[in-house]
Amino acid sequence: MIQPLDTSSSTLSSSSSSSSSLIDSNTCTITTIKQKLETEMQCLSWSFPCSFTSKTCFISSLNNTSIHSHSSSLSISPITSQHQLLTLQHICKHHVPQHILQRVEEVGYITPTEIQRQALPVLFSGRDCILHAQTGSGKTLAYLLLIFSVINTQRSAVQALIVVPTRELGMQVAKVARLLADKSCTIMALLDGGTLKRQKTWLKAEPPTIIVGTLGSLCQMLEKHMIKLESMRVLIVDEVDFMFNSSNQVSSLRKLLISYSSINNRQTIFASASIPQHRRFLYDCIQQKWTKSDVVHIHANPIQPMPARLEHRFLICSRSEKHSALLSLLQSDTPQSAIIFVNEQSEKSKKAGNAPATTVVIDALKNSHQGSHEVLLLEEKLNFNSRAASFAELRQGGSYLLVATDIAGRGVDLPDTTHIYNFDLPKDAVHYLHRAGRTGRKPFSESKCVVTSLITSEERFVLQRYENELLFVCKELFL
Repeated sequence: MIQPLDTSSSTLSSSSSSSSSLIDSNTCTITTIKQKLETEMQCLSWSFPCSFTSKTCFISSLNNTSIHSHSSSLSISPITSQHQLLTLQHICKHHVPQHILQRVEEVGYITPTEIQRQALPVLFSGRDCILHAQTGSGKTLAYLLLIFSVINTQRSAVQALIVVPTRELGMQVAKVARLLADKSCTIMALLDGGTLKRQKTWLKAEPPTIIVGTLGSLCQMLEKHMIKLESMRVLIVDEVDFMFNSSNQVSSLRKLLISYSSINNRQTIFASASIPQHRRFLYDCIQQKWTKSDVVHIHANPIQPMPARLEHRFLICSRSEKHSALLSLLQSDTPQSAIIFVNEQSEKSKKAGNAPATTVVIDALKNSHQGSHEVLLLEEKLNFNSRAASFAELRQGGSYLLVATDIAGRGVDLPDTTHIYNFDLPKDAVHYLHRAGRTGRKPFSESKCVVTSLITSEERFVLQRYENELLFVCKELFL
């Protein structure tokens, strides 16, 4: 269901009053709302993580006209047979070139997901948007269809920029864009590493139509005036909460949003499965001029942050027993392919001379695991070529066990992953959501996928907190 912004929600106020406390008539103006919002914001800081337990689905917007309480005209009912018959072709036919839509259908995407059904009409209207939906729900395809609806391939200029937090997500997004685009649409991936030198030559010769890049590479090119954004029509920031919560990326992102381009000349889209305190984020988008004032927040499935097809389990064991417990689980579960998440090594552990958990787990699997899986590693400290090689092997198919830090938890699409193992408990609910979201991604499949956490008895209350925030139930396992 879609409703106007409920600015009296508990995320803005400890009061349990209904939305009528702020919007109590059809004549309530934006000025009144902003005054009350500013009062509420004095006692808030926008920080992560936060509770995900929203009770309704919002398309929230603030604009410079009166806000009318007309939820009946904005309401979207539960999916009916009419909605089920609605296809991507119907939604996009007057906006996206037909050859792109034909390619979308050839790939197998015919019926829109919930976020696509809600978001695409708004995106095509030209409004700035915040796309907020489950992992694997189709946000990437939604914003790519928007890009293909506005670019002019006959024009030699950068017209769309997609900003991603990791190289792996960038490679994935660029691959999907190239799969759908025709030959006249040039797509460049600026993802750090040794390819930047070659890409500088390309940029001098002719600018690409679409750029997919990490912030570091993009800002490097912008500072050297290798990229010009005067003709940019669309700016996408994927995994936006991760970037704003990263001390390494937040200043560069702010500069990109404000200094290198203007909100007046572009359509800005933010996307993520996790935007805690999203009303505060919406407010900041407007106040900081990251988006236009009529930005729309589209939240699909807010009462179910994670896909229903995931089964959540936990096993209590001591730290010294974790390796043997993991090997036993792999033997009994017989996963098609799995990701084993470990936490980054702490500075204290490094100073003590301990081996990183990734190395210890990799060695244990190679020495003791009896399966036929390919054992691979993906962590941030690997150089670009090693990470690219690991990711390429994963995409080729076959059974694998990927040992990874949280770098693999953001947006990486590995549809053959049937099991997730949290060798180390994630540090917060946001990281749990994104780790769990690496499975259950096979298109058109309803088969159950499993997320298992290996925890000590002292960590049980932490996992219970994640259950409460993300609205799932975790069953205990016994070996």
